[in-house]
Amino acid sequence: MWPMTRRSLGALLVVLALLAAGCGEKAKLTPLAPDAVLLAFGDSLTYGTGASDSESYPAQLEKLIGRRVVREGVPGEVSASGLARLPAALDEHRPRLLLLCHGGNDFLRRLPKEKAADNLRAMIRLAKARGIEVLLIGTPEPGLTVTPAAFYSEIAKEFAIPYEGDVLGKILKDGSLKSDQIHPNAQGYRVMAERVAELLKRAGAI
Repeated sequence: MWPMTRRSLGALLVVLALLAAGCGEKAKLTPLAPDAVLLAFGDSLTYGTGASDSESYPAQLEKLIGRRVVREGVPGEVSASGLARLPAALDEHRPRLLLLCHGGNDFLRRLPKEKAADNLRAMIRLAKARGIEVLLIGTPEPGLTVTPAAFYSEIAKEFAIPYEGDVLGKILKDGSLKSDQIHPNAQGYRVMAERVAELLKRAGAI
């Protein structure tokens, strides 16, 4: 019985290893051509409130990855307004990749999180329907933990898209990286750009 048991155990370990590898797989992106356009879409965090235009995260990301990054951020915008604005932005800029960072103003205005999640899903579907890939950036909820709402990671898994959920919380916990309680400064946006660039590399986009 022992040899059979050992073989069975070995087979079980192989299966578990394969399952673990599958669970740990990161979402992948299509490699971006040198002339590809990326659309950074969101609210004040994408606009770059707290820094100059050239210090916003899209502007700094553009320099890091050597691709054009269009900045489409509207300060104070809630996700419902972003959803209404997105189709025209996609049609105008025709990006290969959408960098989506939205929802923070929904939290600040105490709007239903379920609705914000639905709006983000709708934005992702709009992009994918046009053949545009998506990278999602989670926005922290107000509070002591400074962590994104759980729905961001759930949406990323649902659509199998790359997700950055840590960087904004890290920035907003560090006084040297922010211009006020909810916005990074130039150095904070640099950190944000670096983290997005790292995720793009891990996902195979650059």
